[in-house]
Amino acid sequence: MTRIQSDYPLAVRVVGTEWIPLSDGTRLAVTLWLPETAEKCPVVVELIPYRRRDGTVFRDVELHPYLAGHGIGYARVDLRGSGDSDGILSDEYTPLEQQDCCEVIAWLASRDWCNGNVGMCGISWGGFNSLQVAALQPPALKAIMTLCATDDRHSDDVHYMGGSMLNENISWSNVMMSMNALPPDPQIRPDWREVWQERLEANSPWALHWIAHSSRDDYWRQGSICEDYSRVVIPVYAAAGWDDSYSNFVLRLLENLTGPRLGLLGPWSHAFPCRGTPGPHIGWLQECLRWWRHWLTDQPNDIMDEPMLRVWLNGPEPIAPSYDDHAGRWISVPDWPAAKPEGKVWFLNRRELAPAPVPAADLSICSLATAGLECGRWGGYGGGAPDLPTDQRREDAMALCFDSQVFADGATLLGRPVLDLALASDRAEATFIARLCEVTPDGASRLISYGVLNLNRRNGMDRNDPMPVGQPVQVRLVLDDLARDIAPGSRLRLALSNQHWPILWPKAGLATFTLAPGQGRLSLPLFDASQAETPVFEDALIAGELPSRFDGDEISLRSIERDIGAGTARVVLNEFAGTNHILDRDISVFDGSKEEYLISENDPSSAVAISETRTGTRSGPVDASIIARTSLRADATHFTLEWSCVTSNHGTVIHEMQGSRRIPRGGL
Repeated sequence: MTRIQSDYPLAVRVVGTEWIPLSDGTRLAVTLWLPETAEKCPVVVELIPYRRRDGTVFRDVELHPYLAGHGIGYARVDLRGSGDSDGILSDEYTPLEQQDCCEVIAWLASRDWCNGNVGMCGISWGGFNSLQVAALQPPALKAIMTLCATDDRHSDDVHYMGGSMLNENISWSNVMMSMNALPPDPQIRPDWREVWQERLEANSPWALHWIAHSSRDDYWRQGSICEDYSRVVIPVYAAAGWDDSYSNFVLRLLENLTGPRLGLLGPWSHAFPCRGTPGPHIGWLQECLRWWRHWLTDQPNDIMDEPMLRVWLNGPEPIAPSYDDHAGRWISVPDWPAAKPEGKVWFLNRRELAPAPVPAADLSICSLATAGLECGRWGGYGGGAPDLPTDQRREDAMALCFDSQVFADGATLLGRPVLDLALASDRAEATFIARLCEVTPDGASRLISYGVLNLNRRNGMDRNDPMPVGQPVQVRLVLDDLARDIAPGSRLRLALSNQHWPILWPKAGLATFTLAPGQGRLSLPLFDASQAETPVFEDALIAGELPSRFDGDEISLRSIERDIGAGTARVVLNEFAGTNHILDRDISVFDGSKEEYLISENDPSSAVAISETRTGTRSGPVDASIIARTSLRADATHFTLEWSCVTSNHGTVIHEMQGSRRIPRGGL
């Protein structure tokens, strides 16, 4: 249970809005939480585009006063072109954004209240740019904390996975198109009309260039610190939750960085460890305080004596699309990758995973285009949303499955499974999916990890090599990291298919795969946790809650509708967060979204993805409402992206934008 703690050693002074001047004349808006003390203090900065006054303010007041009350200042900055800041926000993680961050860090370090030491922190976007800015090595930046982020913008973000396009690419573009149409707060900006008009005229769907850059080119290399890990030399604390789609980067950072580093992997989704669901929660604010005191003040503590990795092992529990708390346990791993298991090899024999190869007749699989419906949502956000995978037995029936023997005493997996096999395809364009499931004694099948590979990218994400039709090629597929206790009496199942809808955009046709039993190998990270110690965390707490009033019903629905006669399936995700009235500044905000994914089971070229977002804010003379809509279709050679964005103030339309573009598929 997370509790509120509002009494601190130091009083906290909140500076509601201050302006940070940049070298090109742009001003960025910042909210500051500062300790009331005669001593100079360090400061932690977070730079994101999600509107500090009426967006992230709900969680900001839960977190940042705690640090300030213990002597660590906190700065929450609106990125260029967002919230109340000047300029235009043109894309994610641009070099200009990173340069702005460096200038902000230098400005904060030069304040008369600052001791010259700056940290950088953030979840998601703020976790991304914390790593990117660390690689630029601004002198005043001494350490970072990065949550739910990635070191690889192409292959481990919302856009692409294994060289295949994620449908979140479309929905996220639509979300940002709606956010970029919102005005600054007229209580802060007297010139709000001019700023708003400038943003509306510059607005566009970012998916245009995300789709156009389908391979790993310079667009994606920029901002991906995996291109050169040696550039990050300052201390890094990386954290994520297993129910989030941004968990792989934690172990990769521990394996590839050489400076001081810690890793934390818990049960949560895309949220802070003191508030995220599913639980259990931990005392994340106390973790932050120890980290920043150690690296930003002259009072180091024992945080670096902790094990390098503390990790939650998910345990046996009924399969459900959402949880309040996961079953499982915490363990400590003193050093990673020193403790990384080598991997136990299992061979893909005829319908079984076995410790020795047994050749047999070839096996083939051609899944329906609707395969993947039960696999949950990429990028679920928890909070009770039914985003997690459900029982996989329907999916397994459309896949080529290999089962292990029963684990009589159970087992523990920690790390990433790796699959190597020779695969032939009857089509030059194909996508290969591997799911790893735990099959319990009652036959239920739980998805515990999966990996995908656009076979055109098998020789590198920067290449487009069509499959040689009918000829076996060697394929390596790395599945997502996992940490799980396998229950005694369960077995593991590897399920292979060529569709993963609606998580992935499908190829234009259904490929049939053929593989020779006895030649494939699955390396499983079996981990000996028998001697692992249990870490101890302090109780979860927050600094307070924002005075607000909520109207409406919070809705989070996911449905699958099948038309048996037509052979089609429709997935609908419907979310509405209601209207929040922020009482201390007389602002009201609302947002909601609806996503639809339609496909015919025998025709992947029938796929359609539609995303609609409604968002708005009311403050003073502004009563803004935005309706943004983006859809994607495709034929054999091109995508067709269509979009519209209608902006109203007090019910009167003040700006309309719409368009359509055909974009070459480029190996997708």
